[in-house]
Amino acid sequence: MGIPESQLETWSHQGSITQSASTYSTIKNALESADSAYHGKNFKVFLQGSYGNDTNIYAESDVDVVIRLDDVYYSDLTQLSPQDKEAYDRAFVPATYSYDQYKQDVLKALTDRFGSDVKAGDKAIAVAANGNRRKADIIASMQFRRYWKFKGNYDSHYDEGICFFNGAGERIANYPRQHSEKLTRKHQDSNKWLKPMVRVLKNLRSKLVADGDLKAGIAPSYYLEGLLYNVPNEKFGISYADCFVNAMNWIQTEADKDKLLCANEQYYLLWESTHTSWEKADAEAFIGAAIKMWNEW
Repeated sequence: MGIPESQLETWSHQGSITQSASTYSTIKNALESADSAYHGKNFKVFLQGSYGNDTNIYAESDVDVVIRLDDVYYSDLTQLSPQDKEAYDRAFVPATYSYDQYKQDVLKALTDRFGSDVKAGDKAIAVAANGNRRKADIIASMQFRRYWKFKGNYDSHYDEGICFFNGAGERIANYPRQHSEKLTRKHQDSNKWLKPMVRVLKNLRSKLVADGDLKAGIAPSYYLEGLLYNVPNEKFGISYADCFVNAMNWIQTEADKDKLLCANEQYYLLWESTHTSWEKADAEAFIGAAIKMWNEW
């Protein structure tokens, strides 16, 4: 029978944005404080995640914020020729402002404003909800560059992203701007079905977890966005039920899953043991549970 269109339509709705907007403004103001240790440096504060990409649902409340320092950057040189690597090494000037110090300075800027509501986590700094302010997760990041060419400081080509370090000291690089821009372009190209369908999958995931049919945490919203990003535009349309069936059929019977990409098109969507790709077993568990729910509704 499948999940009724009325239920899918309800699940497609965007969650409240008023409190999220207010929370983001409050966090941004704290990060941009003139009293912060990094105030005189070049940095940018911006949104990422579900609220930033208009895929938030009513059950979600966290606001994901990034502060990116641009005066210091890390690089991936694996795509450079030996000659370009030599040119890069000659031009490179080591930074004197360490990531650890920078993260401590960001932590202090937030603590000065929000006090004991601030807690440093493995990856992000959390600011607890308080009154009308929603919970926020802040990533203290530095600019990241994946170089494709380097002849000199004024003759180079690279993809710009962000990077940060977790508690184990592992560097994690990602590309939130590309993710957001490409997701929005895909949304337009799919005749504006993509983002509502992401919200459908997220609500479906929440029900699977609540019913005990899916382990919590194995189907992050970021990867659900990536999963639908790969579905051809012609599979979207007519109704939410058609979108769901067409998308799942394509993923299960037509897609080469080893070649699916994250929405930023910088990483494969399904890959083992990385911080930037979805574990294949977790993806299969979600897809299987989603199809089972559809078939047994």
